[in-house]
Amino acid sequence: QVQLVQSGGGTVQAGGSLRLSCAASGRAFSIKDMNWYRQSPGMQRELVASITRGIGTDYTDYADSVKRRFTISRDGAWNTMWLQMDSLKPEDKAVYYCDAHLDLQTVDYWGHGTQVFVSS
Repeated sequence: QVQLVQSGGGTVQAGGSLRLSCAASGRAFSIKDMNWYRQSPGMQRELVASITRGIGTDYTDYADSVKRRFTISRDGAWNTMWLQMDSLKPEDKAVYYCDAHLDLQTVDYWGHGTQVFVSS
């Protein structure tokens, strides 16, 4: 198993920046990918960004709505993942969740969620 603890988030004006963190413990050495999702009231949870372990490099992917504004990254040991959010828009307001998958498993491990408010 792996445990995920999130930090960051809060309130920012439109055009501002925030950085979310997701700290992994437990079997972090077995993590094969980590992801950021977000969910707004009345909406389904949406995949925002992914980072997948590759051979020599990681693969990253982003929702079209956040490309060139958000950056996902991690440390070398998969102990921490970040989401740098720049040029924030009011529509980015949501609860953000981190998620991880381990090798040879399909189970989702979730963080507790962190609120992001963007004022116009």
